[in-house]
Formats: sequence, structure tokens, C-alpha cells
Amino acid sequence: MTVLLREAIGDRLRHARTTRQRTLRDISRVARVSLGYLSEVERGQKEASSELLASICEALDLPLSDLLVSVAGDVSALDSVDTVGGVDGPVEPAVDGTDAPADRGVDVGEAHASAASGREGFEGGSLVTGPVGDELTDLQLSPVLRTTIHQPEAKAALVA
Repeated sequence: MTVLLREAIGDRLRHARTTRQRTLRDISRVARVSLGYLSEVERGQKEASSELLASICEALDLPLSDLLVSVAGDVSALDSVDTVGGVDGPVEPAVDGTDAPADRGVDVGEAHASAASGREGFEGGSLVTGPVGDELTDLQLSPVLRTTIHQPEAKAALVA
């Protein structure tokens, strides 16, 4: 899978900004870059120059070297991921007549049980058979940079 560097950089910049609870407007003002251009950089639609990246990182109080190391780890992890569980893999009929992925290392019963449990928002993953390390590069990632994680619905409760 080909990973676009601008998308990986944009994902990391957006993650850094949101974890610091900073707005696009705030960062664009401090970095002296237009709000629209910064948004396009975060979405991976524009290539940012090294000077612009340095300015954005300074506005985020994030060393440029840390950003580049994180992006390199992400790209390396995605490049080394097998396409196990990929969309293009062979599909064979399951016991119940639906199509099920072939040779994924996932028991068909487990796959149908997780699908039947109503867990929506999980996009194209597969089960990991061994322990996972503490580093991002140790994770077995699905070859997708953009993933939507749905927040569970909150229910109000009265406490007496």
C-alpha cells in the first residue's frame, strides 16, 4: 500500500493540535498561515514546506524532530503491514450463505459473532493472535490512515 507522506504528516499535526485542545484558528494565527491552508495540510491535501512545518510545530510546542519521527514510525508500520484482512482478498461463501473472508486467520464463527454483536464503526480490522507492544510501530495496523471512531451515546442519569 502506498502511503502519502502529506496525509501521514497531516494526521499527526491534527492529532497534536486536538490533544492540546487548540483550534485551527489559534494555530493558524500563531504560525502565520491561512486557516484554509492549515486545514488542507491537516487533511493531507497540500504539501507543507519545511519552513511551514517548522512554524506549525513551533505553534504547537511540538519539536519538528518529534513530528518527523512519529510520521516515520507510522509510515514504516503501514509499509510493513500484511494485507491480511484487506478488501481485495478472496471471498468464499460462509456456512450461513453470506460471504466471509478467506484465510484471514479469523474463525468464521468469531467473525459472524462480532458482526452480529452490533459493533458499528469498526473499519477493516482483523484479530491479533499475539501480544501487542507499547510502541505504535509494534501495532498491527489496518492499511487505512483515516478512521472514524464513533462515540457511544451518553445517557443522562439522575442521582438522588
